[in-house]
Amino acid sequence: MIHIVFNEPDVKVLEQAIELDETLQGEIMLIRDDYAVGPLNNIYLGEGKEERKSWWTEILAGGDYAGKVQDEEVDDYKTAAELVGTMRRDPEETIWIWAAQNKHDVSGYYWLLKYMQEFQSRVYILYLNNLPFINEKGNIFYPNWLSEIPAKEFLKAKKLSREITLSEFEVDPDEWTKICNENKGVRILEGGKKLVNEEYSFYDAELKKFITGDWQKASKIIAQFLSKAKHTTGDAYLLWRLKVMIAQNMFDVQGKVTNMKDFEIKTKS
Repeated sequence: MIHIVFNEPDVKVLEQAIELDETLQGEIMLIRDDYAVGPLNNIYLGEGKEERKSWWTEILAGGDYAGKVQDEEVDDYKTAAELVGTMRRDPEETIWIWAAQNKHDVSGYYWLLKYMQEFQSRVYILYLNNLPFINEKGNIFYPNWLSEIPAKEFLKAKKLSREITLSEFEVDPDEWTKICNENKGVRILEGGKKLVNEEYSFYDAELKKFITGDWQKASKIIAQFLSKAKHTTGDAYLLWRLKVMIAQNMFDVQGKVTNMKDFEIKTKS
């Protein structure tokens, strides 16, 4: 059994769940890129891969995550190749894809599906779509991320495992192809597995609401956005959008516009 997750914090909680239930024993593999943002055109071809790599290099340049692309820390294509090789060598091997109801996980699922098609009947999905769980305080809640679920609750979650159907292997790649061909900058989850494309500037209007007439570090503005906004994304993307708006002379700024703790922003005097 191979477990696939789409967020680093999910790895730790799934490891804890495996310790509680040996029937879950298996390797955990992480898909690292965030396919809910950035270019997707020709994403499985060389030119598309390079376009996306160049885009991430630009987004992360001069920020808290600068150099991540050059370090090749994220190489999902290599991970997918390893998965395919393992599945071909061992006809008894199975894959469990774990996804919560958020655009990041769903986009990752769609991206991965292309590599899983030849293994239909051996690939399972555990999609926690509007399902209630019990938190550490004993209260019922609906998780947005796998990492929010206590390890012991994963024992209940495993009962949701089901085979990805032949119909899904036919319909879902077509849906993903449509999304990729539109080649916009942001994906939003409308419900279920329904993704909708938006422009790169999608988060700007909400992000601007947290910029006031007082000087605030960019890190504080981003933290407020992440804790209060309905639709959120990664802090690296938000830092890039702040820099784009600063370049358009929309705000006053002081400090070196690099890492999010190195400069402050306020509305125009």
